[in-house]
Parts: sequence; structure tokens; C-alpha cells
Amino acid sequence: MNTLKVWLLMGTLSILLVLMGNAIGGKSGAIMFFLIAMAMNFFGYFYSDTLAIKMTGSYPVSEAEAPQLYAMVRKLSQRAGLPMPKIYIQPSHQPNAFATGRNPSHSAVAVTEGLLQLLSPSELEGVLAHELAHIKNRDVLVGTIAAALAGAISMIANVLQWGAIFGMGRNNDEEEGGGMVGGLIMAMVAPIIAMIIQMAISRSREYMADATGAQIAGSTEGLSNALLKLESAAHRIPMAVNPATSHLFIINPLAGASIARLFSTHPPIQERVEKLRRLRV
Repeated sequence: MNTLKVWLLMGTLSILLVLMGNAIGGKSGAIMFFLIAMAMNFFGYFYSDTLAIKMTGSYPVSEAEAPQLYAMVRKLSQRAGLPMPKIYIQPSHQPNAFATGRNPSHSAVAVTEGLLQLLSPSELEGVLAHELAHIKNRDVLVGTIAAALAGAISMIANVLQWGAIFGMGRNNDEEEGGGMVGGLIMAMVAPIIAMIIQMAISRSREYMADATGAQIAGSTEGLSNALLKLESAAHRIPMAVNPATSHLFIINPLAGASIARLFSTHPPIQERVEKLRRLRV
């Protein structure tokens, strides 16, 4: 099922890119953006995890540097029947975490410095189990590709927007496409469509990862308490992060912004906690 989601995601965002190209450059623009989309899909499938790590500014940490973190991840990975993932730390005071990779053998878990400072061992275990659940459920590839492609679309949309504002659009009436006006419209609409796709992907998978994570950890209490702490901290502590990666995290890292809450990529924390506390593990 997740394989189908990957193809649908790449296909949808590729069509979006072609429409953007047509809006700004007619047939030649559509062809150019189609080639860009194909290159992005190839790169996204094989290297999206590396891109996600770089987009979040995370850095690798060795077992000698974080022995307790490694021991906890190794224990949970064995419980989940997963190979040991690579471990990264994100230099942010906001407590948060995410998983990335195209499959369990090529996966990584990243935690913020704030997460390690705030949570108790049982709460940290719950968060790590949640991230390993994403790997076990094989939905990290979907989220990681969405982050890579949404980030690229947002970047291209910004170029189109400035190009349209400064009149760099095409004025050749013989070619199809909306020229300057079409480019400006697509520049505004494309990021919204990409965000909607991110929302649809993330909201559905978070509930499943919560349930699977609780089973891996052997308890719902640690993750439930951690989610409440993380939500409270996210409203107080901002995170400088690319919005295209927001759906990767266990909670929305942009929760402190009112507009970000309106278009949240995550289901409400209270609903997630209530569902968790009704589970029997």
C-alpha cells in the first residue's frame, strides 16, 4: 500500500511541476519541468533521506558520544525486529524527533537536543518507539519523498513568483501558457497543494505510528506524556526549520505559529493522547 502511495505522490507532484512549467513557459516550460520532475523523483527515491537530514541541519552522533541513546534505540529496534538505524541529533532547543529513509535497512532517527534535555527515560523511549514504528510501518519513504519534493516545489514557486513580479514571464502569444499571470498564480497555488498533500500523508500515518510505537515500547504512558510535553514546549520554543519537512516530525515543529496551526500537518495532540490511552498493550 505504501509503495502505491509513493508512486501516487511522485506522480501528483510531478504533474504539479509540469503545470507550473506550462504556466510560465508554455510547451517548452512544461517539457523542461517534466525533466526536472523525473530527476527529482529519482533523487528523491534514493537520496531523500540525506536531503531531509541536511534540510533539518541534523548531524551524526556516535555511540561513544551518546551511549544511553544508542542503547535505548538498539533495545527498541530489537523488539520491533528492525536493523539498527543511523542516529542523528538536530541542534534545536525545541523537543522533537523524526525518522527518515527509504526502507528499514536504509533508515535514520533524529532527535533534537531539546528532546534529550526535557524528557524522562520512559518518555524518550516512547518517542523513539514512535519513530521506529514509522520505519516498521514502512511509511518513512512516503514522508521523506514528500518533504524533498514539497521543498523543491516551494523553491521553484518562489522563483516563479519573483520572476512574474519583475516581468520575466514569457510574452510570446504563439505559445500556450499563462505567462507572467499564470506563473504568478501557480507560484501561489503550488505550495498550498503541496501542503495539502503533506497534511493528508502525515495525519493518517501518525495515529498508526502512535499505536505501533506503544506496542514496541510496551506501554502507552511514556508516549502519551511525551506528546503533551512536546506540544507545550512547541508553543514556547520556536524551531528554525524548512516548512517542507514539518510533517516528518512527531509533532508539528511550527505549532507556535497561528497560520501553521491552521494548516497543521499533524492531527491534534489531545486526540492522539486519547486514542493512545484507550489502547491495551
